[in-house]
Amino acid sequence: MHYNHYGREPVQLGIELLNEPCASAAELGQRCAAAGLVLSCAPTEDDRASVTAFLARWRRVVLAADRSERAALLNVLLGEYAAAPRLTDHAGDGWHLHFRDPGVATARQIAALITVGTALHLTGLGMDRLGGCAAEGCDRVFADNSRNGTQRFCSPACANRAAVRRHRARRENAR
Repeated sequence: MHYNHYGREPVQLGIELLNEPCASAAELGQRCAAAGLVLSCAPTEDDRASVTAFLARWRRVVLAADRSERAALLNVLLGEYAAAPRLTDHAGDGWHLHFRDPGVATARQIAALITVGTALHLTGLGMDRLGGCAAEGCDRVFADNSRNGTQRFCSPACANRAAVRRHRARRENAR
């Protein structure tokens, strides 16, 4: 079985880039490499700016209120960044699918990976498997990879803080 370039890693990278934006093109390249993405070229500052603009649009997909809205927003991004699937063995590392045209700019490559990865994530796990943290005052987002699909918080820390708030509120109301 060959590694799926459009699997969980690009979606998680998108989430991480939204929650903690890159300060430089070099950092973007390092974070893509750490996520297992093999880029055609090292990102430039223009690529970083383009990825940041793309992520602002992708955030709307993540935070969409219902499935139809999420699908419509994602379909726009798929139409803009993804291409017809094609088989490639560009690095001699085995045949696999690309959902982008050859030679696209690095920013478009990153956007295609995140967009197609998101489509596969949502169709494979469920259309509700992205969201914004339910913790009061937290604006972070998450991709729900949980077994039961009920994730509501971006992290255990936010879930714990919310539980403590609920506990204290119940205790205060009981008095």
